[in-house]
Amino acid sequence: MTKAMDRNLLVGLDIGSTKITALIGEVLNSGEMSIIGVGSHPARGMDKGGVVDLDLVVDTVQRALAEAELMADCKISSVYLGVSGKHIQCFNERGMEPITDKEVTQEDIDNAIHTAKSVKMPDEHRILHVLPQEFAIDYQEGIKNPLGLSGVRMEAKVHLIACHNDMVKNIVKCVERCQLQVDQLIFSALASSYAVLTDDEKELGVCVVDIGSGTMDLAVFTGGSLRHTSVIPLAGNSVTRDIATVFGTPLSDAESVKVRYGCALGSLVARDDTIEVPSVGGRPSRSLQRQTLAEVIEPRYSELFGMIKSTLDELGEDLSNQGSKLQLGAGVVLTGGASQIEGVVECAERILQCQVRVGQPMNVSGLTEYVQAPTYATAVGLLHYGKENKSVKQLEERSNSGVSQLMRRLSTWLKGEF
Repeated sequence: MTKAMDRNLLVGLDIGSTKITALIGEVLNSGEMSIIGVGSHPARGMDKGGVVDLDLVVDTVQRALAEAELMADCKISSVYLGVSGKHIQCFNERGMEPITDKEVTQEDIDNAIHTAKSVKMPDEHRILHVLPQEFAIDYQEGIKNPLGLSGVRMEAKVHLIACHNDMVKNIVKCVERCQLQVDQLIFSALASSYAVLTDDEKELGVCVVDIGSGTMDLAVFTGGSLRHTSVIPLAGNSVTRDIATVFGTPLSDAESVKVRYGCALGSLVARDDTIEVPSVGGRPSRSLQRQTLAEVIEPRYSELFGMIKSTLDELGEDLSNQGSKLQLGAGVVLTGGASQIEGVVECAERILQCQVRVGQPMNVSGLTEYVQAPTYATAVGLLHYGKENKSVKQLEERSNSGVSQLMRRLSTWLKGEF
């Protein structure tokens, strides 16, 4: 069994409320991401992105990781870890910086971004991501890459994603108890965007919604940059509970019924379709019309999409007050486990009043038959994020190494030893 460091391997770990998924990907010489290991187990000890039983989460994470390692025939030592929960907050900030040599250097860019992120965070929160949106130099705005441009003063606009320190500490603790390190924490919706969105969609304007079991994670892109992120603490589990309550069936069976027979729009269901619904306490199962099931599911999905629309309306109002406009030319992309139900696109389009599609992971090879489903979007996105982040980090390390060598040579020359 080889070690991950001996090959160009990355590991994405998605700890959800109902399922924990571990993916091992190998970055090929062509730059393509090949899935070589998959581990997935029902989650225990998680609720709406937070840990409620540490030991149960650790046990499930170990099972998922062991399964992925066995399939990939390797031993892993670190993971890229997705995080979610209602504790996630976002901010759009600006940072000003004088241009030192009349021409923008990388140091000027870094200083402007540092100024933008140097804001007071809410109590017990820390910054998770600092994502540059655009720059302005003097009177010219909308600059994507200011490096080398001339001017006197530069402004950086950034999107900050913050998380509650203790909430993420508990999730990290679960990973560390499995004798692993966390390479980086990544907000789940941001990770999903790497897996299911195209550059054209981000440029036109798009909202990706990762509908999990406990939360709905939103990320809004316009002009190629991330503008808004948020978490709605209500998702697929609420639909499952409604089915369990109305039909008197266990939650596990209610989830199976939802996945196999559910429909988010009752008008799409044939009236003569019937289904078998298990009962509790050893009672015999009952035969019901599928239309009746849809009548339970549709109102809840309508409510969920109504919450998304309210969030987008509030964002549009905020942008309007700033003299801008929210334009989602590419509409909404739904992903996550609860987006796989029949009729979800039609129901969403009716309420959101824009084009909607269900996003599946893209740009991967290898064991694609295991991951070509919306439920794996976050885990695949973690691999894509890790590949991009690793490339940037290696480039910075090479650059720093080059500077260090130059400084050593200069020091030697000054000492007369060159």
